[in-house]
Amino acid sequence: MFYDYLRGHVEALLFAAGDPLSLQKISELLEIEEGTAERLLALLTAEYDANERGFCLRKVANGYQLVVKPQFDELVRRLVTKQEIKLSNAALETLSIIVFKQPVTRSEIEAIRGVKVDGVVNTLVEHGLICELGRKDTIGKPILYGTTDLFLTMFGFNSITEIPKITVNTETVENKNDA
Repeated sequence: MFYDYLRGHVEALLFAAGDPLSLQKISELLEIEEGTAERLLALLTAEYDANERGFCLRKVANGYQLVVKPQFDELVRRLVTKQEIKLSNAALETLSIIVFKQPVTRSEIEAIRGVKVDGVVNTLVEHGLICELGRKDTIGKPILYGTTDLFLTMFGFNSITEIPKITVNTETVENKNDA
């Protein structure tokens, strides 16, 4: 392949970035077409999967990222003592509502949860799991919230379209006391 010499360049970019890099950004930095960058990424992915390397290339959050292979996860956990994000039950409930209903306003979340969510939403924004997506075109122009690329990365999704849809059984449930 003519661009074979750029494999090291791609690796260097992915390693230095840490966070996922979009195909557009990689091709822009290397000054090559996106199709060529995509072929280089596919070549690296195949190479990493075929060899006994400790890392692999993962497509996540609309970008590419070098990550530790799952079989080495426990080994790396022993090395890294990184503080995990701890979320309360209220934060997890609020986050799940946002995940499945996005874009959604605070009042819509409160209507589902039945309690105020100001503090919880602020915490989720501070952790970088959700962000403001704009304003709803209604009275008061309330802020719309949705998930971030950090959320996608942490939960292993490439985009929000990969998040499973929830379905609610719409059958009428009879009241047993009416019998």
